[in-house]
Amino acid sequence: MRLTNLFFFFSLIGFQLIAQDQLANRIKIDGVSAVIGDYVILDSDIDKTIVEMQSQGIDTRGVSRCQLLGKLMEDKLYAHHAVQDSLEVNIEEVYSAVDQIIDNFTQQLGSIEKVLEFYNKEDEASFRQDIFGINKVQKLASMMQSQIIENVEVTPEEVRVFFESIPALDLPIFGTELEISQIVIEPEVSEDEQERIINQLKSFREDILERGSSFASKAILYSQDPGSRATGGKYTLNRKRPQMVKEFRDEAFSLEEGEISQPFKTDFGWHILTVDKIRGQEVDVRHILLTPRIEPDQLSEAKNKLDTIRKRILDEEISFKDAALAYSSEKETKFNGGVLINPQTGDTRFELTNLDPVLYSQIRNLEDNEITAPLMEEDRSGLKKYKILKVSNRFDEHKADYSTDYVKIKALALKEKQLKVIQEWMQDKIENTYIYLNKANRNCDFTNNWLKL
Repeated sequence: MRLTNLFFFFSLIGFQLIAQDQLANRIKIDGVSAVIGDYVILDSDIDKTIVEMQSQGIDTRGVSRCQLLGKLMEDKLYAHHAVQDSLEVNIEEVYSAVDQIIDNFTQQLGSIEKVLEFYNKEDEASFRQDIFGINKVQKLASMMQSQIIENVEVTPEEVRVFFESIPALDLPIFGTELEISQIVIEPEVSEDEQERIINQLKSFREDILERGSSFASKAILYSQDPGSRATGGKYTLNRKRPQMVKEFRDEAFSLEEGEISQPFKTDFGWHILTVDKIRGQEVDVRHILLTPRIEPDQLSEAKNKLDTIRKRILDEEISFKDAALAYSSEKETKFNGGVLINPQTGDTRFELTNLDPVLYSQIRNLEDNEITAPLMEEDRSGLKKYKILKVSNRFDEHKADYSTDYVKIKALALKEKQLKVIQEWMQDKIENTYIYLNKANRNCDFTNNWLKL
């Protein structure tokens, strides 16, 4: 048990566990609320949580200290067993989160000096270290929860039983939903421009392999991916949870540590990619993305092509579905008639109240089966293209129906099963983990059996 050093842990708002006036005369100015495995929860950690909630505009009047302590204990239990299971945190991701938090605090309060004064910290280094510790625990807790439920699935029979167990009066109400279809036309890239991009990436690769240049530095200087440029092109991929386009994943999972790919193409442009580390199902990679320059006349040609396609659809020469299959540049949608997939649910419906603001502004005035004029779209990497949209189906607000809403009901059934698995895991781990509760907190009405009664 590594508790000796932990009793000198500093919480975010800067309270000390013990202040020494003299060697023989110690004055307690903070107390230990609980110990979970290797983690200590101080009284001031609860105070800190209240301050954080209030700073975010959350009403804390109905939230008790016991409830907050219970949540903190859950997080520490997850984190403790994440360490026991040898789950590794991506330290660079934690540092990046710390930088973001510091930037947000500084913007809110005006200067780093005011931030340090507000949180009663003497210097920025110790403040960053405290935030790092908090975020590392949160990341470990999240990773542990993901591992607990990653193999939980529900069968069609379980979905049916779940739905039938809901009383008719308690069936959920689903808001108005839309199915949206699109056809995308990307400008043609000249062979000269494509060759220029490939040669530049080959030059980067040669500099790294033969001259010892840093891949991360090249990414920071040249990559056109705003999502990873600041971190040297770094992403963490999970084999079981695909979060990148197929070409990117295929390349990443085919390389050994330290190997650098040849230039390859995705819908976002051209890349080279290297693998930093392979950790079981997770792979840390870096990439450099270059997007081709599009000349105004190439962009105009794409718009004119889409205008022609739109006119043919309106004149009923070709259906929207067939036009998407024949002409759309977007691989993800062209084979299902151009119908968009909701990334949050995995189905084809978008709830009107949760629709992306940009997409909503583009389709809000459309009647069913009406088609927009060509709209120019620019992705995060700067690649420009044109698209047309239509509302291909509309589902008005309704009470949940097993056949119509199967995908949503399945998600609810899966969530319930995951919660049961997590609860069973927690009960088991509480029994087999060292837990200490301060006497003042033993009368709390916790959800979990922290007292092991």
